[in-house]
Amino acid sequence: MSQSSSEPIAALPAARAVTAAAAQVDDLVATLPGPAERSAEQRAAVAEARRHARDHADAFLRLHAERLYAEVTGDRSRYLRVDEVCAAAAEAVPGLVPTRARVDAELRLPPAEKEGLDIDQSILVAHLLRSAVTGPHLMEAMRRPTARALALLPEFERTGVARLDAVRVEVRDGAAHLTMQRDDCLNAEDNAQVEDMETAVDLALLAPSVRVGVLRGGVMSHPRYAGRRVFSAGINLRCLQAGQISYVDFLLRRELGYIAKIVHGMTGERDRAWDGDVAQKPWVAVVDSFAIGGGAQLVLACDRVVAERDAFFSLPAAQEGIIPGVGNLRLGRVATGRLSRQVILAGRRVSASEPDGKLFFDEVVPAEEMDAAVAAEVARMDAPAVVANRRMLNLAEEPPEAFRAYLAEFAVQQARRLYSEDVMHKVTRFAAAPRAAAVTG
Repeated sequence: MSQSSSEPIAALPAARAVTAAAAQVDDLVATLPGPAERSAEQRAAVAEARRHARDHADAFLRLHAERLYAEVTGDRSRYLRVDEVCAAAAEAVPGLVPTRARVDAELRLPPAEKEGLDIDQSILVAHLLRSAVTGPHLMEAMRRPTARALALLPEFERTGVARLDAVRVEVRDGAAHLTMQRDDCLNAEDNAQVEDMETAVDLALLAPSVRVGVLRGGVMSHPRYAGRRVFSAGINLRCLQAGQISYVDFLLRRELGYIAKIVHGMTGERDRAWDGDVAQKPWVAVVDSFAIGGGAQLVLACDRVVAERDAFFSLPAAQEGIIPGVGNLRLGRVATGRLSRQVILAGRRVSASEPDGKLFFDEVVPAEEMDAAVAAEVARMDAPAVVANRRMLNLAEEPPEAFRAYLAEFAVQQARRLYSEDVMHKVTRFAAAPRAAAVTG
C-alpha cells in the first residue's frame, strides 16, 4: 500500500470507492418513490446500483477487514458487540454499512418499505467472522456478560430472583430456573425477548450459587393453549411480518450471544491464562407442548432434555423461507443426515413418543411427572465432573472454527433470505392466519 498504516482507513482509495458508490445509490433512491411504489424498471435500477456498491464493499473488505476492525476496536483492545462494530464501521468508512440512525429508522418500516440495508451489514459481519484474526475476537466480545446483567447481578445474588418482562429467573437448590413467560404469543421470540433471554442466561452463568441452568416455558393465556405450559413457538412471525425483527439485534445476537453462551460459556478477562476458565454450566431444557423453530434450536443447545409425552420437535424454517439459526449445524449432532433433511427441508415433526423422539428427548414422561423428572435431571447434572466433560464434548462436536465458519456463511445467507419474495409472501400469509403464533419457526 502507498498509504501509511497510520492513516485513517477512510483515506484508502478502496474506501473512497465504497463511499462514492454508496452515495450514488442514495442519490438514485432520493429521486424515486418508496420501494413498494417503484416500477419494475426502477426496482431493477436500484438493485443494479446496490449490487455495484456491494461489490465495492466486498472488494474493500477482502483486503482491509482486519485493518478496519483494528481501527474501530483500538487494535482489538476493546470488545465491541456486533451492533457496536457495525455502527463504528459506518463512521469509519461512510457508506460501507448503514449508520445506527438509518438502521433504527428502517426497523420501523414494514418489509415492503425496507431498502434491505441488512444485506450491507451481513457483508461486513461475514468478512469479520471469516478472518482468523477478527472472527474469534468478535465472537469473544459477544460472549462477554452484558452491562444490564452486571447491573442486576448484586440484587439477583441477594434475592435469587430476577423478574424480566419475557423471562423469570429463580434459583432453587443450586439451579437457575429460567421460565419464558410470553404467554400471549406462546413464547415466540422477538427483539425484546432476546434481550431478556441473554440477560437471564448471563445471570445464571455469573451467579456463584448457580450450578445448573433450566429452561422451561410458562403457563400460557393464548386461547389455544390457555392454562398449559408451552416451551417455545420460535420466531414471532407477526413481528417479522411487521419488519420488527432486527437482523443484528435478533438474528445475529441470538446465535452469537445467549445461545452461544449456553453451549460454549461466557468469556472473560482470564480466558487465555493457563488456568483460564470460561464460565460454563450444564443446561436442561424442559419441553412442554412443543419446541418449534427457535425453541427447537434451544433444545439442541442444551445438555439434557426432558419432554412431556405429547410434546413434539419441529424446525419449519425452510417452509417459511429462512434458515433456522445454527440448527442446521447442531441437528447433525443428534440426528442422521437423512432425518435432518426430513426435519429441516421437508418440515417433519418428531413426536416425543415416537422412536426417533429418543434422538431429541432424553426423558419422556407424562405431564404430571414432569417436575419430578426435572429435579432428577438437575441432580444428575449437578456433579463435579459434568462441567469439564460437557465442555470437551461441545469442543469435539462444535469446534470454534467450525462454528465460526458456519456463522460467517449464515450471516449472508440469512440476510438474503429475509428480502426474498417468497419469504415476504409466506410471512404475510402466516401473520394473517388465526393460529399464526402457534406455527412460527
